[in-house]
Amino acid sequence: MSDWRVPGFTSTGSKRPDALFGADLDAGLPTRMTRAAGCRVWDAAGREYLDYVMALGAVALGYGHPDVNRAAERAIDAGVTGPLAPVLEEELADALAMRIPWLERVRFLKTGAEAVAAAVRLARVATGRERVLGCGYHGWLDWAQGGEGVPAGTKALYAEIPFNDVDGTRRLIREAGDRLAVVVVEPVVVIEPTRDWLEVLRAETTRVGAVLVFDEIKTAFRVAIGGAAERYGVRPDLAVLGKAIANGFPLAVVGGRADLMAGVARTWISSTLATESVALAAAQATLEIFAHEDVCGHLHRMGTRLLHGLHRLHRKHADVVTGVGGIAEMCFFTLRAKTFRAMWRGGVQHGGSCSSARRTILCRWRMMKRQSIARWSYWAKCSRRS
Repeated sequence: MSDWRVPGFTSTGSKRPDALFGADLDAGLPTRMTRAAGCRVWDAAGREYLDYVMALGAVALGYGHPDVNRAAERAIDAGVTGPLAPVLEEELADALAMRIPWLERVRFLKTGAEAVAAAVRLARVATGRERVLGCGYHGWLDWAQGGEGVPAGTKALYAEIPFNDVDGTRRLIREAGDRLAVVVVEPVVVIEPTRDWLEVLRAETTRVGAVLVFDEIKTAFRVAIGGAAERYGVRPDLAVLGKAIANGFPLAVVGGRADLMAGVARTWISSTLATESVALAAAQATLEIFAHEDVCGHLHRMGTRLLHGLHRLHRKHADVVTGVGGIAEMCFFTLRAKTFRAMWRGGVQHGGSCSSARRTILCRWRMMKRQSIARWSYWAKCSRRS
């Protein structure tokens, strides 16, 4: 595994082989791919796999969905980008607001990290405050990170609230009080949020005059088109959408209350390629497919079947499957690291024999007729074309 030209092996940290398969890598495991179609990918050696990772959740319709690709191809033929704002930008903004009414105004960006950062900036503009409370992963930018290279003054402005902890969340918001600009949460972190926690977030941010932001990067266009806000009925002031919104094309959205979004006139949030037409066209097509084909319902039904099956495996083979978690649309099971590598070497890769428990799991995989992209902490995001 070489990182000579690309430090860390790849520019997407979660696609590193050690992130996917663990630190003790087997030489036979796939590290780079050449193409993807539907729910399958092909590695650099030409081997075909059934993929449960689905581009880290950026794809929900299946790789290369023909309707999305045709929309993207039309945008390519139309020149991709230019010196003026595209008609598609306004059309997609209208379509999103029609389907997700709390997105009264929207701005487009390229990545989830910059879109969440834009939401934080807008909250600070609106409140005149600086403090931020967060829950979950919100990207690699300075405001939400505490690693090397982040100024100490920036780190001091950010703290985390505990997921699903009603009393702890209430206490931290009240302690921040009139210094608090914004609370940013991933509304689903492995498990579903409780109604009480969501209601405390809504009530307490309103109480102290802070902005509530839902980071719906993973949940929008998966648990519902409008994400957790739609499923659970609690409305944030601002929301951030990304990943599956354009079925693999790079696009993110920050949107919400009109008065908060008007803050863009008082600060600077802009990106040259935020309005390139290919991703906008892909998102427009993706939204139409989601709306007309009940994609989220399909993901929930298929994910429920998968999650129940994983629980059965765990009950039957607890010595091999060490845990099962997540929700139907984003579920996972955890294997002992040595077991995963033994399965790969002795079963999935070479078709050899292994223990009864391993054969049971391999049988489930072989029912899918191909090898599987997995990791010893195995995360499954169901695809419409699965």
